[in-house]
Amino acid sequence: MKHSIIEVKTETNCFAHTLIIGIVRLTKDPNYKEYQQGRKILPEVQHLLQTTGINLDKCGGINEIQRFQDHLSEYKIVVYGELNFEDIIFEGRVTSEKRVNLLYDEVKRHFHIITNLTGAMSRQFICEGCSKCCRSGVTHKCSEACSDCMSSHRA
Repeated sequence: MKHSIIEVKTETNCFAHTLIIGIVRLTKDPNYKEYQQGRKILPEVQHLLQTTGINLDKCGGINEIQRFQDHLSEYKIVVYGELNFEDIIFEGRVTSEKRVNLLYDEVKRHFHIITNLTGAMSRQFICEGCSKCCRSGVTHKCSEACSDCMSSHRA
């Protein structure tokens, strides 16, 4: 496992655990380390599942990911199938600078958190507007991001 990926070790409700850990990391929540180690997180997972009405007993799929995205609309959820910028399984259609990048292991049917997209994929630059890679963000021409500030304006 690369340094830019956080391995989530839970056996049950993996996607909910991964989302919560990814969000608390992004928001610099003081409970981050404890959640990452599996402590204190269970009530948060249960609350998220109850609030959304989502059942992850059979791991869940695109429909469940979309329902989480609808509920967590202040975050953009992006799920990669491999450490390849072209293998996006799910990309939330929300406009948000708060992006939660996840990696799905199809063999183990398990999710992990990508903390550094360029590091995980061994690339110099990956545009978060169009999810394409190139040598430099300075030379990248993105049709999905503002040419002045490079923020995504996708709807």
